Amino acid sequence: MAALRYVVEGGRQLSGTIRPAGNKNAALPIVAAALLTADEVFLENVPRIRDIETLVLLLRSVGAEAEWTGPNALRIKASDIHAGTLDPVLCEKIRGAILLAGPLLARCGSVTLPPPGGDVIGRRRLDTHFLAFEALGATFTAGAQFTLTAKELRGRDIFLDEPSVTGTENAMCAASLAKGTTIFRNAASEPHVQDLAHFLVGMGARIEGIGTNTLTVHGVDRLHGCTHRIGPDHIEVGSFIGLAAVTRSELRIADAGVEHLRSTLMGFERLGISCIIDGKDLIVPKEQSRRIRDDLGGHVPKLEDQPWPAFPADVMSIAIVTATQCEGLILMHEKMFESRMFFVDKLISMGARIVLCDPHRALVSGPSQLRAGNVESPDIRAGMAMLLAALCATGTSTIMNVGQIERGYERIDERLNALGAKITRIEG
Repeated sequence: MAALRYVVEGGRQLSGTIRPAGNKNAALPIVAAALLTADEVFLENVPRIRDIETLVLLLRSVGAEAEWTGPNALRIKASDIHAGTLDPVLCEKIRGAILLAGPLLARCGSVTLPPPGGDVIGRRRLDTHFLAFEALGATFTAGAQFTLTAKELRGRDIFLDEPSVTGTENAMCAASLAKGTTIFRNAASEPHVQDLAHFLVGMGARIEGIGTNTLTVHGVDRLHGCTHRIGPDHIEVGSFIGLAAVTRSELRIADAGVEHLRSTLMGFERLGISCIIDGKDLIVPKEQSRRIRDDLGGHVPKLEDQPWPAFPADVMSIAIVTATQCEGLILMHEKMFESRMFFVDKLISMGARIVLCDPHRALVSGPSQLRAGNVESPDIRAGMAMLLAALCATGTSTIMNVGQIERGYERIDERLNALGAKITRIEG
């Protein structure tokens, strides 16, 4: 694949309305879960991004029909599928490949898959998946690849060893066709986990406790087809709040899924960025204090990510860039991944005043006038953060390896250019 890069002219003020794409982290498990039924499934508002395209190829590789019927509409029919060994080349491209394990195990009784790929942001353990499958009655072997088999899946009362998002999603899919009732305690409850649960219910699954950390899944004999619309991506919304803040622009984010934004809005308010909820839309005003709010007693404040419903880990990179444009000092604490902070050296090279304390903590002092640079996109979220930095920097920047950004953000250059940005996408 030819190298992709963005050439970004900084310092332009933006304006207008932007609509978030469908939630990438909901679309991946929902597309995989379509394998749980032999009937047709119609999905709407599916983000047309590289990770989804790769997952569609994986579905076809196991015998499912999967075709785009519109720009963001997908038809899937898995009437005759086989487990076998998943394509290692495709699996290496996306971490979402692991999400096929639960549906294939439930439908076919076995599956063999290579270790999944995805962003290099630190160790991302898979233990929760396999411990849950084992509790449901599966056996597995681990080595160069993972093999799961189960003559029959049976419901159990299971305490997940961590509230893993993909682990919860995989286990919920498997439990939906298991015999009896399964109770998952310490389950993840992010908006994308909720969206998957609602999709499964639309197919006939019986799930209680959606949106909480205890999910009760009553297994059924079969699931049927349905039509489901994927909800807006709250991580994109967080990215657009940061975009408006660093470019000193007023933006309207249409159909923003405001019911899922409380922790995100609280985090940005700590940076001096306030938003207005207008029905289903979110408005980020141009005029902001951009003053970091100290803790009581004048102490240095901290913004940290935690499992839902706390501040989302995937918005942390955006928040760091935003903090460089706000007045004051703040400690950013990334608790979830030990390598996600390593992109800050690229911000420092652009003039940001940041001290990387350790793999999980960075001290940001702002505001800093960023200057243009030639930088790389190390992962999806850090790549988007670098794009925001380039848009508010003085001069013209080049961002390499933007295929990483496009794995998670649909036509982001076109959509931001429609707001007044000047981003040139160059291939080769």
